[in-house]
Amino acid sequence: MLRAEGRPYLSLNRFLRREYGCRVQKIPLDAGLTCPNRDGTVGTGGCIYCNSRGSGTGAFARGLGIAEQMKLGMDWALRRYKAKRFIAYFQSFSNTHAPPERLWQLYRQALIGPEVVGLFIGTRPDCVNRDLLHGLREIARGRMLWMEYGLQSASDETLRRINRGHTVQDFIDAVEMTRALGIPVCAHVIFGLPGEGTDEMRATVKLLRKQGVEGVKFHQLYVVRGTPMEDLLRRGAYSPISQQAYARMVAWAISELGPRVVIHRLTGDPAAGELVAPDWSREKARTTAMILDQLKAGARPRTPGGKGPPTGRIP
Repeated sequence: MLRAEGRPYLSLNRFLRREYGCRVQKIPLDAGLTCPNRDGTVGTGGCIYCNSRGSGTGAFARGLGIAEQMKLGMDWALRRYKAKRFIAYFQSFSNTHAPPERLWQLYRQALIGPEVVGLFIGTRPDCVNRDLLHGLREIARGRMLWMEYGLQSASDETLRRINRGHTVQDFIDAVEMTRALGIPVCAHVIFGLPGEGTDEMRATVKLLRKQGVEGVKFHQLYVVRGTPMEDLLRRGAYSPISQQAYARMVAWAISELGPRVVIHRLTGDPAAGELVAPDWSREKARTTAMILDQLKAGARPRTPGGKGPPTGRIP
């Protein structure tokens, strides 16, 4: 039997509706931060697929503060989705890569009212420590808190190739540290990275299952303008993953991870005007439909024992 929404997995939307009984919308925030492999802490240049926007909205560069970004995003989500509750999502670059005092100020600015029920922090696994996580728990008390860590691949060779600047062990350490404090983890992975085939992508999913992460975001590697990936593509040194292969891999990953894992995203969204390849990255609805077709036609997510996913609410 398929879950509500007609999807045979636990989507983030379904998970949040179950917790709060209404539509809950994530509001992406740009805090004007950077990354340790951009500012010289561990390297320069950033990941080879990342441009100067760093998946950000550009709101900080336009002079918008965190509270103002939240207010604008909440107003839009209310009009567009009739959302009644909201998640403050620090998305752009590495949102724990700054002095603690600045981070605490930024996080508190996002919690502008009781309707903001959660705080999701996107960052790198080499940018967290126990003191920071304890501080986050205090700030998020009474709200839902998730840490989103960019792993991308379980291969150290691949991580070096894409200039990540951290290791697989950094990810393992961060997950164990975070989960020990009762904070759920959402891992970000990319399928179609240079030099990776089915075996490497499956190994990444198996690591996530072994580590017991509570959530996953899937992304295809799409090439954007002004990145080293664009140069590799132009020189014929890289071929993007096909839409069919990506859909099959995501469907297999969902089945492997099991029904307790919250699927935060099925596919990435290139910013308007930035995409070089593959063209199918613009076809989000079609890609989603292909993944669902694969799931419905093939194996259902395995059913492990134990309780369901944690709420992530910090008491």
